[in-house]
Amino acid sequence: MSGAADQPLAGFRIGVTSDRRSADLIDALERRGATVLHAPVLKIAPVAEDAELVAETEALIAARPDVLLVTTAYGMRRWIEAADAHGLGEQLADVLESASIHVRGPKARGAVRAAGFTDDGISPDERTATLVDNVIARGIADRTVAVQLHGHADLEGLERLRAAGAAVLTVSPYRWVAPPDSEERVDRLLEAACTGGLDVVTFTSAPAVDALWSAAQKSGRYWRLMEAFQTHLTAAAVGSVTAQPLVDAGIEPLVPDRFRMGAMIRLVVEHLSGRGTHRFETALGPCSVRGNAVELDGARTELTASQLALFRVLADAQGAVLPRAELAGLLCDGQGDHALDMAVSRLRQALPDAKLVATVIKRGYRLNV
Repeated sequence: MSGAADQPLAGFRIGVTSDRRSADLIDALERRGATVLHAPVLKIAPVAEDAELVAETEALIAARPDVLLVTTAYGMRRWIEAADAHGLGEQLADVLESASIHVRGPKARGAVRAAGFTDDGISPDERTATLVDNVIARGIADRTVAVQLHGHADLEGLERLRAAGAAVLTVSPYRWVAPPDSEERVDRLLEAACTGGLDVVTFTSAPAVDALWSAAQKSGRYWRLMEAFQTHLTAAAVGSVTAQPLVDAGIEPLVPDRFRMGAMIRLVVEHLSGRGTHRFETALGPCSVRGNAVELDGARTELTASQLALFRVLADAQGAVLPRAELAGLLCDGQGDHALDMAVSRLRQALPDAKLVATVIKRGYRLNV
């Protein structure tokens, strides 16, 4: 397709579920040609409103832990910021100076060092499970271990620390809450995901996946959403922690080797540029489908979700006649002959050339090959 080199996502539709740094992600996707539907399912509660974080910080200062596990750079920065804002900064710094700090990855290490502390160990694969392995291997029996959580509790890791003999404290520098205007936007995203209106949905946190599942359950779309992810819809996760709830649901997401947003974007581009583009020959010349965009001999048009579903079935049949009853079953607004004829008429009007869809009298329709 024209512009494919500089806009490799032209014609594709991508849902973005994140709130924090969503502007960067959306801008990167749109610069590559994608149409983006933004529906933040969760946002991080403001520090000033987080009394629970203050209470956790005070408990940690009183306990003076021997070991601290830092899992995210953002969490570390936010924790220091919150402590300073509530007059606990100096006390927390004194406690952390005497603790053995272990970090999950390079970004967390950078945040620890930027705060003026040094670390005693790093997880080489940026996984919390490996970080816990390393700390247990050093011996933590009868010691107090504090864990900075990354938005939700890693219950298995915490239990492993306790089983190794440690007294465990947790601190959650950020907590997830629903954005005030999210319900309607999430509803639109769910409908688009279930009806073929999206090609990819991106996730940058595990709680966001869980929140989308909950919203789908509440609206009665959960099983339709699962079916969509198992068939035409692709999930993309920024890392293995974010991907876990998807894997638990039987979905195989795109996950970059490097757990970074830029790496996830590159993986989405590679996936859609390859598997996401359908090319085939017709009697009118080479035709291609990229997301909701159809191109024929240089002419490009975009289809609605229902039009695209109908055209993809015809294209997949490679010229075989599809019975009217089978095609009518794809329609959301009725299965009668009149509804099908109207749908095909609208599809023909939207295509670069109406003759791409041929009528076979008394039998059905086929792609004109």
